[in-house]
Amino acid sequence: MNPVVLIAEELAPAAIEVLAHDFDVRHVDGTDRPALLSALSEANAVIVRSATQIDAEAIAAAPRLKVVARAGIGLDNVEVPAATARGVMVVNAPTSNIVSAAEQAVALLLAVARNTASASSALKAGEWKRSKYTGVEVQGKTVGVVGLGRIGVLFAQRIAAFGTRLIAYDPYIQPARAAQLGVRLVGLEELLRESDFISIHLPKTPETVGLIGEKELALVKPGVRIINAARGGLVDEQALADAIAEGRVAGAGVDVYSKEPCTSSPLFAFDNVVATPHLGASTHEAQDKAGLAVAKSVKLALQGEFVPDAVNVQAGGVVAEDVRPLLPLAEKLGRAFTAVAGGVAASVTVEVRGGIVSHDVSVLKLAATKGLFSSVVEEQVTYVNAPHLAAERGVEVALATLAETAEQPTLVTVRGALPDGRTVSVSGTVTHSGARDVLKLTEVDGFDVEIGAEGILLFLRYADRPGVVGTVGTLLGESGINIAAMQVARREAGGETLMTLTVDQALGADLLTSAAESIGATAASAADLRDE
Repeated sequence: MNPVVLIAEELAPAAIEVLAHDFDVRHVDGTDRPALLSALSEANAVIVRSATQIDAEAIAAAPRLKVVARAGIGLDNVEVPAATARGVMVVNAPTSNIVSAAEQAVALLLAVARNTASASSALKAGEWKRSKYTGVEVQGKTVGVVGLGRIGVLFAQRIAAFGTRLIAYDPYIQPARAAQLGVRLVGLEELLRESDFISIHLPKTPETVGLIGEKELALVKPGVRIINAARGGLVDEQALADAIAEGRVAGAGVDVYSKEPCTSSPLFAFDNVVATPHLGASTHEAQDKAGLAVAKSVKLALQGEFVPDAVNVQAGGVVAEDVRPLLPLAEKLGRAFTAVAGGVAASVTVEVRGGIVSHDVSVLKLAATKGLFSSVVEEQVTYVNAPHLAAERGVEVALATLAETAEQPTLVTVRGALPDGRTVSVSGTVTHSGARDVLKLTEVDGFDVEIGAEGILLFLRYADRPGVVGTVGTLLGESGINIAAMQVARREAGGETLMTLTVDQALGADLLTSAAESIGATAASAADLRDE
């Protein structure tokens, strides 16, 4: 049965096509709460825009859920902490509509400056009143940009072309970076006092809600025009309406509201307010880009791959192409380590060696952590909750890198200290066979091996002597277990030996115990390295 992808709001046809071949794509009206909760019961992924609320209740109604995808930038309607606690990945399309949003802010600014919307409405009503709708030029004015993130930068670049003087408030950007953009950084109060136009480009957080309220609007330069095409609630709508009514604010352009859909606001009473129904991302280009981006992320997530746009995954960000083949290797090394160790380590270090360390390889620590706990806990282990599982169990996972390695071009090792004082290690590498990546184990607890890191592996440790291989082979054969590959490694003749076998099906605990007892093994374990 193919995984179920639930689409709760309109999505571009090209995005649906990305999913249709591999998944059972279903549709539901995300604003119909009972229908949504019912449909979520079988969903492995859900894709929403801004109208569908994916909160703790919705996540609890979806026991199979692996990923929530928001086809857009914001995540106001997704309860990320609740998803993270359940190991559910949350992804969005952080760059899909940034151009459209910046252009919308510019459009609102120009419309407010020239009274475009009210003049158009009056003319269509049969009124020709040119003098009533006299506006102001943008050239030569001071434009204050609140927030110099990606959209704020795009807005600043575009409005600079009108010959404006740019100032900005953003406590998280360096002055040198702002200077490169031709923007002077100032405090919020200075921005309010100096700006002829103010455009807001901030995310909605507990710190930014109500950032521009009654107190701040009392400080503004008389005749200022304010634009909010970012998030509703950043500007207090009632306070802004009062400032417009008193004449301190000459006009406003508003695309977002504290509660949406919004059909009633104190701002709607003014001709000098241009109000639009959250059109920032409403371009064909942005809709297509957002849908395609999250569809690709959902596909990656359901295939067990790392997703760069996951917002609740540590070590998020772009993963270099050369690093990607090492993700499944690191995860499988984590699984093999736990099997060989026989339990959870007190501390683990993921060592990465070779020229690959010229890239950011921190994601390999995350992948290995996911593997460490895959056979330890009952819940689904994902890139999202793996660090939390480690923290809950007091397991510190560190990353170490070394640019050179003796034998392999690239070598990944998972090395850990156990509570009883023992140290265990498992190493591996990736080679290439044509267009195929081949994952191999190269070392297990100090023994040199070379065997595929795939399928179900058995590890048997015993004293070297004749007849052991035959004994194990016979026992497994009589039990209907086929051996696909086998390797015996020893440090010296007659000394401690490690037998590693790849078998075609899982062994029960009783059979593994019998195999160990039949050869007097000092340790026996099995690692399931099959692809999920």
